[in-house]
Amino acid sequence: MYLLRAIVRPEKSPIVMNALLNAGFPAVTKLSVFGRGKQRGLKVGNVTYDELPKDLLMIVIPEKDKDFVIETIIESARSGDKGQFGDGKIFVTPVTETYTISSGKKEI
Repeated sequence: MYLLRAIVRPEKSPIVMNALLNAGFPAVTKLSVFGRGKQRGLKVGNVTYDELPKDLLMIVIPEKDKDFVIETIIESARSGDKGQFGDGKIFVTPVTETYTISSGKKEI
């Protein structure tokens, strides 16, 4: 299994979550976050905004679905056909174990 952490534009978050739901992946954790990427924020005139609002979406998926889910996120989070700076990033991390808190059962 893998944990995918997708940092996306806040206005794209509902679109990504709906695309994941329609693709059969309804379980997503969403956090509002602030940060900056390689472009080091946004400069408007003499003012630099170096902490931009983003949404962090976290989803745990089976190994066999990794590429499909990543492509679903990319397609739904990208701005326009070619994308833009600030569209976000996806981080992929292996998950070795999960537990359901209510039952205490190990899932993997």
